[in-house]
Amino acid sequence: MRRIGIGIIGCGNISTAYLKAAQRFPVLEIKALADMRSEAAERQGAAFGLPAMRVDQLLKRDDVEIVVNLTVPLAHTDVSLAVLNAGKHVHSEKPLGINVTEARKVMELAAQKNLRVGSAPDTFLGGGHQTARKLIDDGAIGMPVAGSAFFGCPGHERWHPAPGFYYLRGGGPMLDMGPYYITDLVQLLGPVASVMGSTARPRSERLVTSQPMNGAMIPVEVSTHVAGTLEFESGAVVSIAMSFDVPKHRHAPIEIYGDKGSMLVPDPNRFGGEVQIAKTGGEWETAALTHGHVEGEFRSIGVADMAAAILGNRPHRASGALAFHVLEVMEAFQTSADEGRRVRIESHVERPAMLPAGRETGQID
Repeated sequence: MRRIGIGIIGCGNISTAYLKAAQRFPVLEIKALADMRSEAAERQGAAFGLPAMRVDQLLKRDDVEIVVNLTVPLAHTDVSLAVLNAGKHVHSEKPLGINVTEARKVMELAAQKNLRVGSAPDTFLGGGHQTARKLIDDGAIGMPVAGSAFFGCPGHERWHPAPGFYYLRGGGPMLDMGPYYITDLVQLLGPVASVMGSTARPRSERLVTSQPMNGAMIPVEVSTHVAGTLEFESGAVVSIAMSFDVPKHRHAPIEIYGDKGSMLVPDPNRFGGEVQIAKTGGEWETAALTHGHVEGEFRSIGVADMAAAILGNRPHRASGALAFHVLEVMEAFQTSADEGRRVRIESHVERPAMLPAGRETGQID
């Protein structure tokens, strides 16, 4: 099997997870790293035995076919456009853009150049979530009718070394954590038809307690509590809340309620986890996992799937179209809250193909 050359732009906190996980997938061969901060690229290059260089140098390399864009959200669009203009496929960290207008530029340029766009999250390709998908498709809970999705924490300023961007335009709990939950819901239930939302921003500044910024105050430009309802084209209705203002809670990450039973879906920020089913009138029972990629961190599986799709001339699963649809859904919460109305979602996306059951770690079909 031919290996696909990969370049990474952005050597911050998340790059370590990508660099480690990429080693699990034989179809990927990382060729080079780049960052606008040369010291960041050099540090990661030294840690992983890879060449570090300027962004323009990486984009000129003939042996790089896919560039993984791991920059901060405000830079996602500009970097992705530069990658596409260099004639390379791009896989971006989430969100695809800070808004639909910016993301549309990426999708239109890719279409013009006949290049692929992929985007995180790819956690829905993990064994826990693929198992949940198979169970739903097999009718384990009957027809999905409703559900809930909940993420809440006190804020990322408790642990992140540079948390400021989480509270600027392009940040906030919906654009930061919402992609995991909504992407998983779309692969489980299909596309979203409309959104109703409410938002809150209780503080205009937040105190950082992590190092090295402990004691600093950072501005808050975005809503830090977002809640509402997702109405799916299938007819299912899901209640959702994403918040950086919750000290502690006992909500399950995702629950799906069918006309014959209920399902507990594992944390969509992880690849594995238990899937539980309770039939009408029965108790919760743990379902056997049917898919691989369960134990560990597999960030890069979406890139590996894109690489395999290029070789196999098929659609890739963590696609730009899926990310665009999810971004439009997320943006609709603030629009709904600001305008006091239900927002119809214009984009439509098919559910990504399920991975084959029973695959071993590193294999992508």
